Amino acid sequence: MKNNLYRRRSVPDFFYFLSVMTGITSLAMIPSLIIAAANREGRMAFSFALSLGIGVFMSLPVLLLTGKREARTADPGRSSVPQGLLLVCLAWVFSCLLGALPFLFSGALPDFPSAVFESVSGFTTTGATIFADVESLPCSLLFWRAATQWLGGMGTVVLIAALAPVLRYIYLGLTFVETLLLRLGGMTWFDAVTHAFSTMATGGFSTRNGGIAAWNSPFLEWVIIVFMFIAGFNFNLIFALLSGKGREIPGSSEAKGYFRIIAAAAVLCAVSLAPGLGTGTSIRLGLFQSVSVLSTTGFSAADQRLWPPVAQCCLFLLMFIGGCSSSAAGGIKVIRHVILCKQAGNEVKRLLYPRGVFSITLNKRESRKDVVYGAAGFVFLYLLLVLAAALLLCTTGLDIFSGFNIGLLAAGNIGIGFVNNMEEVLGHFPAYAKWALSFVMIAGRLELWTVFALFARGIGGR
Repeated sequence: MKNNLYRRRSVPDFFYFLSVMTGITSLAMIPSLIIAAANREGRMAFSFALSLGIGVFMSLPVLLLTGKREARTADPGRSSVPQGLLLVCLAWVFSCLLGALPFLFSGALPDFPSAVFESVSGFTTTGATIFADVESLPCSLLFWRAATQWLGGMGTVVLIAALAPVLRYIYLGLTFVETLLLRLGGMTWFDAVTHAFSTMATGGFSTRNGGIAAWNSPFLEWVIIVFMFIAGFNFNLIFALLSGKGREIPGSSEAKGYFRIIAAAAVLCAVSLAPGLGTGTSIRLGLFQSVSVLSTTGFSAADQRLWPPVAQCCLFLLMFIGGCSSSAAGGIKVIRHVILCKQAGNEVKRLLYPRGVFSITLNKRESRKDVVYGAAGFVFLYLLLVLAAALLLCTTGLDIFSGFNIGLLAAGNIGIGFVNNMEEVLGHFPAYAKWALSFVMIAGRLELWTVFALFARGIGGR
C-alpha cells in the first residue's frame, strides 16, 4: 500500500518536470522568432511560431494543473531511481523532437528523421550536420542551431556537476565574455553570439561553410582555443579557481592529465606541420585542432584531412579520450583514462612483485576498486556502442573506416572527423541510420549509464 501511494504521488512530479523542460525549449525559440520577424523571413517566422505554439500547448496544461501543488511539495529526490532515469532520457528526447520542428516546418530539411538528427546533434552538442551549405540558411535557423547547442551544453553541466546553481552563472558569464572578444576580433554580433554558444557548449556548429578558418584570423583562433579549453575543463575546478581555491587544480589527477594530453598532441601536430607552415602557424593550428577534438567541440581552423599522417593519427586518437568530467565535453573523459592507465601500471607491478598490494591514487588520495570497475565497464560499453553503430552504418554501403569514424564522432559527440563530404554522406543516409545515430548521440551525451540502465531495467524486470 505504501509503495502504491508513493508511485501515485510521484506521477505529478514526473509530468511537471517534463513539462518544465518542454516549456524551456519552447521559450528558447522566441529569440529565433524575433530574428526571423526582424529579417522578414516569413516562412521561418511561421515555423518558429508554430513550433513554439505546439510546445506551449504540450506543457502549459500540465503546468497549470500541477504547478501550485509542485510549488509547495515538489521534491525531485522523492522520485525512484528508475523514474529519475526515465525522466532524464525523456527530457532530452522531448527537447530534441520539439527542436526538430522548425527544421521540418520551414522545409530546410526534407523529412522528420533528418530534422531530428540535426536537432539531436545540436542538443547533444555533437555538431555533425546534414547541411552542406550553412551560409545559405536563414539567420533565424542558424541562431536556433547555435541555441540548441548552448542549451544542451548548459543542461549537461547542470546534470553532472555538483555546483549546478553557481555553474549556470559561470557558463553564462563565460559565454558573454567570449562574445565580446569575438566581436572585438572582427566577427559581427550575430556570428560572435552563435560561435560563443557553440564554443561554450563544445558543439561546433558554425555560420560559415569553412568554419573558423573562413575568418583567417589568428586572434579569433586564439580566443576560441582558450574558451574551448575552458569548456572541456572540469567546471567544479573552474569554480574552485574563481573562489580562490586554485591550489586544488595542481592536485587534480584529471587536470594534470588534461594538460599533458593537450600539450603532447599539440607538440606532435606542430612538429609535423612545421616544415610546410612555419613554427608560429603550426603551433597555433596544432593547438587549435588538438583542443577542438579533445574538448569534442569540433571546430576547424584547417582541413585536418590534408595534414601529415602523424598529425591525423594524433587527432584520431584524441577522439577516444574526450574532455574532463563535470564539463560540457563528451567522450570517454580524461579521468577514466587516468584511472585505467594507473591500473595498468599496477598490473605490471603485480607481475614483478606478486606479494605486493597496489592501489591507485586520485587527487593524492587512495581510491576504491569500484572506481576501476566503473571506468572499465564504461569504456567497454562505449566501444561496444561505437562498433555497433559502425556495423549498422556499413549496411548502408559505407566503407569500414568511415562507418567507424562516424560512429565514434556520434558516441563521443565530437562532430568532426576524417570522412570526405561528411555532410552529404549524413544527408544521404536512410532513415533508420539517422534514427540510430540520433540514439547514439543521446546515449553518448548521457554518458551511456543512464540509457543502458534504463534498458537493463526494462529487459531484466524488477
